Amino acid sequence: MSIFKRLRDLTMSNINAIIDKAEDPVKMTDQYIRDMQEDLEDAEKAVAAQIAIEKRFKQQYEEQAALVKKREEQAHTAAKAQNVDLARRALEEKKSAEQKMNEFKAGYEQNKAAADNLRGKLDEMRRQLTEMKNKRETLVARYNAAKAQTEINKAMNGFSSDTATAGLKRMEEKMLQAEARAEASNEMSSKEKSLDEEFKELDKKSAVDDELAALLKQYENK
Repeated sequence: MSIFKRLRDLTMSNINAIIDKAEDPVKMTDQYIRDMQEDLEDAEKAVAAQIAIEKRFKQQYEEQAALVKKREEQAHTAAKAQNVDLARRALEEKKSAEQKMNEFKAGYEQNKAAADNLRGKLDEMRRQLTEMKNKRETLVARYNAAKAQTEINKAMNGFSSDTATAGLKRMEEKMLQAEARAEASNEMSSKEKSLDEEFKELDKKSAVDDELAALLKQYENK
């Protein structure tokens, strides 16, 4: 798999579309964050390797450039001393160093461009990873709120206002029935008298009758 496959194929818009279809978007987001983190680590290693190549070409280019300058100065020194053979050898090595210098320069420029390109992609991967991490916090809050709302809706579906009203009405009817039974029981209790109470009332009535008879007897002969 390409080091930058995640960056190429999983843009933020594609990630959002996949997350929207996921059963658990939080778990899906966490998985993408882990994948992107791994890809970022691989990319950092690749960029570091490319930068090392770039620096090596630059070093070789600078070494050959220094050698070209040195051999040119030596050629002038030999020419001043009228040492033709030494001047020729210095110029020949200068020519060879110039050829290598140009090759290393081209390699350096090519690898520097590649390294710069990878640096840009690496920065983009870091930006997307940071964006995904920031989005996760909002996503978790929204997902939990949606789950809570779903649970509330499920509970409310089994608890309608009509059901509650009907239940309350049945409770009121049962309460009225209980109160009626209590009142009837109280009336029955007040009407029923014990045997002792009835004899007591009978004795009381007899005493009144005896007293009345005696009172009437006093006025019979008058």
